Amino acid sequence: MSGPDEVWRLLGQDGLIGEIVVEGGDFPWLSGRFAAAPAFAAWKPLFDRELALMEAEEWDEWEAVTAEIHDNLSLAAPGGPVAEFLLHIEGDRAWFRWNAEPFE
Repeated sequence: MSGPDEVWRLLGQDGLIGEIVVEGGDFPWLSGRFAAAPAFAAWKPLFDRELALMEAEEWDEWEAVTAEIHDNLSLAAPGGPVAEFLLHIEGDRAWFRWNAEPFE
């Protein structure tokens, strides 16, 4: 489980992409403040595209973008990396869901 003020880390092969300070949630989603590391600049267009495709309900393209995110980045809870996640980032806000096992 996760609670308020926990810090989750978005990581790439070269290190920190950003941190999410959990402020709350609505099961199964957690949400919080996103603090981008300098490396996030390279990933921002992909997260912007993910949100745009979701809002447009372009699900095939959205799945390809989320797969690219998942194939290249990892999300780490305070206790360590999680097996699966779905993450949205908009400005300084992030909301995500995660699982210790891969999603079906």
